[in-house]
Amino acid sequence: MEHGTGLVLRHETAAKPLIEALQHKQVLEQGMDVPEERPGFPIGLTEVGIASKTVWIRLPEGRIPFDAALSVSLPAQFRGIHMSRMEEAVSGLSPIDFTDLMEYAMALAKKLLQGQRGNDAHVRLRGLLPITRPTLISKRSSHDSLTVTASVSLMRNNDEIQIKEAMRGIEVMHITACPCTQVYNHLLFKEKQSDLPLITHSQRSSTSLTIEDASMLLTYEDLLSCLNDALHLTQDLLKRPDEAELVLKAHRMPQFAEDAVRETARSVAARFGKRLPDDTRLQIASVSLESIHIHDVVCRIDTTLKALTNAAATL
Repeated sequence: MEHGTGLVLRHETAAKPLIEALQHKQVLEQGMDVPEERPGFPIGLTEVGIASKTVWIRLPEGRIPFDAALSVSLPAQFRGIHMSRMEEAVSGLSPIDFTDLMEYAMALAKKLLQGQRGNDAHVRLRGLLPITRPTLISKRSSHDSLTVTASVSLMRNNDEIQIKEAMRGIEVMHITACPCTQVYNHLLFKEKQSDLPLITHSQRSSTSLTIEDASMLLTYEDLLSCLNDALHLTQDLLKRPDEAELVLKAHRMPQFAEDAVRETARSVAARFGKRLPDDTRLQIASVSLESIHIHDVVCRIDTTLKALTNAAATL
């Protein structure tokens, strides 16, 4: 095993190849290249590529696997893409250290364009990064994981490569408590009210924040800070005092899925309103795994930073 590369299979003792090298050379010299043939119906294709591909990326956190979808456009006059060149692009980046997932996505998209006929390349990555956070009260270290994404689309314009889209995203798990049942119980038991919030049902929820970052101005820590300010984030390691604190906070500030999305939007406006361009695009989505219903609740917003800052200005 080589350091940092995983298992390596050596071929010194491999059996003799069934096909002689000279035969391979003779076939290749005939110039047969099926992908370069004209298709039976000459129309351009928007995206052709591979999906469910695991890529191993050398990041500051370690050599980490990500699920990848890679594609390029295909001009009308060509029958297919060169599939093996996509794998060669991935292999070429394997030994390189990257400071950030978005940096890798940009580099891979450029390599895809270099090896294909099309003028558009797309790279979509999704995976887990390790994250260590102190618990609320006991201050123990909880070793958790954070879902991160990177999506890059590049366009070749003559000899220049331009960025069409670059989106950075994270997804976190958190707890929500239902405001409706809590308000109802306050009315139902108003003569017995105390300083403690009344009972309500709570649920495990997930919320994602994806934001345009073509200029590489953000980090995943920036996005995590926005979600941490807006939501009651959960952790794997929680001692009893930590559990009590988290549950109390969630019940003192109960949230619908709609509230989770809006409070995240408020946090984005506060943190990035003066840092990023007004036309920066973003998406916030939340899923609530309802505890007393069979269905889930979903909520989503696709908007711009300017829309968020305008809404914040009305408060």
